[in-house]
Amino acid sequence: MTSAAFDLATIGAGLAFADAVDELAATLDASTSAVVSAPPGTGKTTLVPPLLASRSRGRVIVTQPRRVAARAAARRLAQLDGSPLGTRVGFTVRGERAVGRDMRVEFVTAGVLLRRLLDDPGLAGVDAVIIDEVHERALETDLLIGLLSEVRELRDDLVLIAMSATLDAARIAAVIGTDDRPAPIVNHEVPAFPLTERWAPSPAPRLDERGVTWAFLDHVARTTASAALELSRADPAADVLVFAPGAREVSEIARRIRGATEAFDVRELHGQMPASEQDAVIRGRRSGEQARVIVTTSLAESSLTVPGVRLVVDTCLARGPQRDAARGMTGLVTTAASRSSCVQRAGRATRQGPGTVVRCVDERTYATAPARPTPEIASSDLTDAALLLACWGVPGGVGLRLIDPLPVDSLADAFTVLHDLGAIDDEGRATSEGRALARIPTDPRLARALRDGSPVVGTRLAAEVVALLGSDVRTADADVAQTLIALRGGRTPEARRWRSDADRLERLTTPAPGVRSDLDGIGLVIALAFPERVARRMDRTSAGATFLLASGTRAGVSGPLAAVEWLAIADVVRASGRAAAGSGAIVRSAAVLTEQQMEPAASHLITDRVEAEFVGGRIHARRERRVGAILRSSAPVRASADEGRDAVRRALHREGLGMFAWSETAVALRRRLALLHRELGSPWPDVSDAGLLVALDAWLAPELDALAGGTPVARLDLTSALRRLLPWPEAGRLDELVPERLEVPSGSRVRIAYPEADDPDARPVVAVKLQECFGWAQTPRLVDGRVPVLFHLLSPAGRPLAVTDDLTSFWSGPYAQVRAEMRGRYPKHPWPEDPWATAPTRHTKGRAAR
Repeated sequence: MTSAAFDLATIGAGLAFADAVDELAATLDASTSAVVSAPPGTGKTTLVPPLLASRSRGRVIVTQPRRVAARAAARRLAQLDGSPLGTRVGFTVRGERAVGRDMRVEFVTAGVLLRRLLDDPGLAGVDAVIIDEVHERALETDLLIGLLSEVRELRDDLVLIAMSATLDAARIAAVIGTDDRPAPIVNHEVPAFPLTERWAPSPAPRLDERGVTWAFLDHVARTTASAALELSRADPAADVLVFAPGAREVSEIARRIRGATEAFDVRELHGQMPASEQDAVIRGRRSGEQARVIVTTSLAESSLTVPGVRLVVDTCLARGPQRDAARGMTGLVTTAASRSSCVQRAGRATRQGPGTVVRCVDERTYATAPARPTPEIASSDLTDAALLLACWGVPGGVGLRLIDPLPVDSLADAFTVLHDLGAIDDEGRATSEGRALARIPTDPRLARALRDGSPVVGTRLAAEVVALLGSDVRTADADVAQTLIALRGGRTPEARRWRSDADRLERLTTPAPGVRSDLDGIGLVIALAFPERVARRMDRTSAGATFLLASGTRAGVSGPLAAVEWLAIADVVRASGRAAAGSGAIVRSAAVLTEQQMEPAASHLITDRVEAEFVGGRIHARRERRVGAILRSSAPVRASADEGRDAVRRALHREGLGMFAWSETAVALRRRLALLHRELGSPWPDVSDAGLLVALDAWLAPELDALAGGTPVARLDLTSALRRLLPWPEAGRLDELVPERLEVPSGSRVRIAYPEADDPDARPVVAVKLQECFGWAQTPRLVDGRVPVLFHLLSPAGRPLAVTDDLTSFWSGPYAQVRAEMRGRYPKHPWPEDPWATAPTRHTKGRAAR
């Protein structure tokens, strides 16, 4: 076919979504955005792109979360269109493309379109963008929605459609619509084929500290073999799909099934396989071929249709990125799959007829799984995303219409990494270096290693190492060098794919003639990418060694790498058990590094300074050379006056003012000043702990100098220090406003107990014998009459009888009860019926008479 229009009737034959084409077309007559929700396998990925292409002159771009899905969707549509792949329908994924000048529909991964937007923000020649499988909440898909919403503010003709089988349609519609009106929703319901649910919980745990247990994999393989044999007797044409969390588990389950039965063609499907093998699995089996058991990762959960499947066996496990904020690490973690993901998986069995799902958990465990998967934006490393947004001109995504905002902590970590790379400035804007790094299709840290490492170790080695670090290749014994040697001589699909990636990256570098470095340059390339993961061995045991990373994280290493002093670590993950050596993390990928190589790679982390500490009342100073948290050398030195003062300040902020020996006089003055500040505010000083620590130089400067010079803490006069804070001329009224003592009617001068400096509600207290206050009607008030004194009226033996700040009311009421209880106990002391007519005294009746 050569005409612009696609034959939708032919393409949609047998597809359930064909019934919704007219509704979607009518929706697009009134709106340039829409949300399409339809069950898996109904044909929306096949029909919507040619529908849009037939309504426009320009190109339609369709994003998929995975490369295999983009290729498969393009091949399927080209086949139905009857055109060679790459002419009217094509695809572009990392490292592979089939495109032509007259192409109308192009399937791409979200990452490809993101980087294309940096070069062409207006998407010239593109009339529509379809974002498929939005429900997976991949980070790149979320970013695309935000950027395309901004593009559409300048291009009101650009059509944007979000599609999924299970999504919060209203929420997505609000984001891709306008401020005034959400995008319309086309919800196509299709009667589902019956699904039979069965439960096959494992007697052994699914997970332990190392990940998925071997016993659980045995159980999944046995369950699959048994269910598949049962299915084949009832329906010989049916295939089986088994969901596992990762490529390792896929291979182990497949190997066990092959060992249990030869009745099936056992295939694997995961992202580490070469494209040709992935495509062969997706195309299905031909007539007469053996029934298939396909063991897959979440790759086949959505966006792919594997034909012929009638039975799904689900481990109910998923593997995804999870950020460890405390250690600044992001790694893949195996957890329970969300219920919505399990529903998607089960739906693979009912795409073409009634099906069965066998879940390898019990119903209670399934019910406690999260309802939906955690969006990648909430759990992933955001470095690449932050650089892309900075290059777009919206640092941190401020102002973009995103489904969820970028997490503040993860974004701050990403800014730190990018700033250290020189990719952004202090305001978060992209630098010329950052824009150059963003155009290299890999993580910014790996892009930096490729650019800066090539002139030192040679373009080929730098490209090989970066290709390995950016791949899914497992590193044996965590040794990148040995893995690289194996790949160089390998003939496996994994090695061929790595070699292709290395060739592509090498073409992106500037040749460095005459520069060549073999395996000894690997560590430098890794250190250029991850300088904060430069690590030094701390201790070694028979099980391995513990390394301290420049970031401050400790990680366990086993195997040959445990014997070296310095490592450049590419991958470190949370873990426990023997391999972690008690550190809480293990190294999964690293190379030997020399100290000389470390210095240029981690130059911004290297410090050489005197560290002084105030410990036990004395200054202790050492000259320390460090790489981040790693101590390279330390020697005792004499601290300068400035270093000593800084050490005392740090100690005060760390330990608080309690490290001083406060005299009673100093405590009393501080409490008096605290009451004045509480009641009158400025200019009376804030003498709380926080206030005094902020104003150290205003009241304690001479004492700081004395401590720095060796004066013991006990010899400090804090009363004099506090008096430096007194405001003049207001300080002349100190004793009038908050006197130290209060004269009572007996003539005694009783000390006033002022409240603690950090207590905002307490009152000044006078504790005095009751007899010394006879006839006292007016309760004294301090601070210009603002604060009444609280009296603790005592017995002759000094025990409390009453607490009051209203003496008049006390004499008129409660005193009678006190008199009745006390006069028999203390007969030698006056207890008059009329306290108003009796002279106050601090003596017994006899002595008072004399």
